Amino acid sequence: MARSYDTIVVGAGFAGLTAARELSRAGQSVLVLEARDRIGGRTWLDRRLGMELELGGTWVHWTQPHVWAELSRYGIGLAPSPVPENAYWWDGSSLVAGSADELLELLDEPNRVLTASSREVFPQPFRPLSTQVREVDSRSLADEIAALPISAERRALIESFWTLNFNGNIADAAFTQALRWVSLTNGDWKVNFEACATYKIAGGTRALAEAILQDTPADFVFGADVRDITQEQSSAVVTTVDGTEYSARDVILTVPLQTLTRIHFEPALPQPVSMAADHGQLGLGVKAWFTVEGEHRPFVALGGSDWPLNFFQSEYVRDGLTYVIGFGPDASALDPNDPEAVQRVLNRLVPDLRVTASVGHDWVGDKFSKETWPMHRTGYLSDSLPALQQPLGRIRLSGSDIADGWGGFIDGAIESGLKVAHAVLTASRLVSA
Repeated sequence: MARSYDTIVVGAGFAGLTAARELSRAGQSVLVLEARDRIGGRTWLDRRLGMELELGGTWVHWTQPHVWAELSRYGIGLAPSPVPENAYWWDGSSLVAGSADELLELLDEPNRVLTASSREVFPQPFRPLSTQVREVDSRSLADEIAALPISAERRALIESFWTLNFNGNIADAAFTQALRWVSLTNGDWKVNFEACATYKIAGGTRALAEAILQDTPADFVFGADVRDITQEQSSAVVTTVDGTEYSARDVILTVPLQTLTRIHFEPALPQPVSMAADHGQLGLGVKAWFTVEGEHRPFVALGGSDWPLNFFQSEYVRDGLTYVIGFGPDASALDPNDPEAVQRVLNRLVPDLRVTASVGHDWVGDKFSKETWPMHRTGYLSDSLPALQQPLGRIRLSGSDIADGWGGFIDGAIESGLKVAHAVLTASRLVSA
């Protein structure tokens, strides 16, 4: 007979941990089923290359209210990334070396023009569903960039910049996704970029995840890969791949959007939800960590938008080595654990550096994620998000993929976990009243 709980939370990333804490501390019996052997979801601090490195989500910022509140709650500080001094970039035809300030200046005007309407389209960024949004949600970011009255050099740079932000190809990228991001930092793209890649969590993402974990009396089962969710008259039954059954009045499903198709639902998910899962999203790229010989001054580099790695940022200097992060738009184009492949791309952009080792995790090939950070296609806000945020009988979806605000960030996951927990508690009180 299935063991029964008030609520089952599927997934122990930041959305799942937050929801479990809120519900359990409100007196509910809560079970968290996590397919992996760890907490954190698409964040993962692990010891690689002789250091604790973030293989997934990393950066936070004080413009992100939900994660900032959690850091304040648990007394966790920040660890700044180094301020880049040198920069290298591909102008569409040749390599250019200069300062980081010069590169930012080249990106400034086209980004300001591109995102000028962000506050108009998203006057309240945490309420992204509006008439203004629907009017522009079908427009692609690639088309908007192509229409900018800028030089070929700046066009190549801004295409690569937004390819970096999407961690994927921007041909079908939603223009609203770019506007939405920038609106969250009061229309300032530079502050938004700072939020993306400047401040890490002291002690790593694990420090915050473990703080939330220690704050909940919920039960946890690891290695629990969910196969089926069946809704019955008074409960829902969750079955894992080994045949174990659990039941609860409510189920909170925090898995990434592209993994919804791994689970069989009875009754089936509504068509708009299943279509969103089938359609997927665009964050299908790669993140690589690697070391190079020598202790180098902090640098950034921006390559071609279609390169296997189109962005580099040096992060640490230690024991005669410099640790560098690289991002690319297509996980199938580069194995981050192949230092020779990393070296070939690095040679095109930052000359005279020798890669000694490289490492990374294939988030797209990982069956429990199938994506990196969520970045959406045209039409997503209008056609998919409203359906994904609605109760699906006894099931509610949660996660950074469906956040109102900082979708694609730790903040969005926490926001979504808080909201869905509140909704479950409110509904349960109405039922018991």
